[in-house]
Amino acid sequence: MAATKQKKKVGRVMREYKRGELKSGSGRKVGSRKQAVAIAMSESGQSRYKPRKKASSTPHRRATTARRKSTRKARS
Repeated sequence: MAATKQKKKVGRVMREYKRGELKSGSGRKVGSRKQAVAIAMSESGQSRYKPRKKASSTPHRRATTARRKSTRKARS
């Protein structure tokens, strides 16, 4: 859910695009609406990555390979 400040920022950027005043990072005018939306989301902070869920409680791969190596040594 976007906060009111974020909504205002998106509105401002989209108005700039509509008037033809919006520029990309390289300084060129933005021509596509998709790019304008991407810039608006980025400037308002809505395009941040969401935190990932923790991995399941299965043991890590390293632990299982270490166990395999130790059993091979014991057999020899």
